[in-house]
Amino acid sequence: MVEIPKLAVAVDLVVLTMADGVLNLAIVDRGIPPFEDQPALPGGFVLEGESLDEAALRELKEETGLDLEVAHLEQLASFGAVDRDPRGRVVSVAYLVLAAELGDLAAGSDARGARWCPVNDLPTLAFDHDSIAAVGLERAKSKLEYTTIATRFCPPQFTMSELRSVYEAAWGVELDPRNFSRKVLTSRGFVEDDGVRSGGRGRPATLYRAGDATSLHPPIMRDTAPDAP
Repeated sequence: MVEIPKLAVAVDLVVLTMADGVLNLAIVDRGIPPFEDQPALPGGFVLEGESLDEAALRELKEETGLDLEVAHLEQLASFGAVDRDPRGRVVSVAYLVLAAELGDLAAGSDARGARWCPVNDLPTLAFDHDSIAAVGLERAKSKLEYTTIATRFCPPQFTMSELRSVYEAAWGVELDPRNFSRKVLTSRGFVEDDGVRSGGRGRPATLYRAGDATSLHPPIMRDTAPDAP
């Protein structure tokens, strides 16, 4: 009979949101060894009888206070370097979570603190979480090219400017408003007209809502994005 090796399975979460036009990552301060008091991604061990998705949502709620039933959640990748965890052999299944502005985080469980951090100003993270975060950020940037995932970062009603700011924050570019609007509106099912936002001195802004499409045809590629002004 083959002896089953001792192996623990964990989940780690790359949670991204937009706040004031800046892309932010959820990080926690660890409250226990190893790497006590050091920043890390939210996550923890999968419990007996628990699915990976269930573990991801539980750990996120316990460590940050977030309950993301309506957010975009997808498996990102598996990380299994032999020495990634000093406690023993641990394989982590990472998740990517994308959502509109979520407010403050509330630390709990093994986390001593929890906060949002701009992705362009991240501290060094514990374990191999720097690598996990980098993979998650690249996945999010890539998905903006060929899917309608950008609307997940927006409120139920949003302006074209708010949608454009998602791309600009994620890609680190400034996009021409007119060209961007044309590309969005010619992508069938990307957005739907939802009236106007009145108020203020300027011209009322058209409001949009997410359409029923999940992919973009044609895609909005980073290397062929609408020209900067």
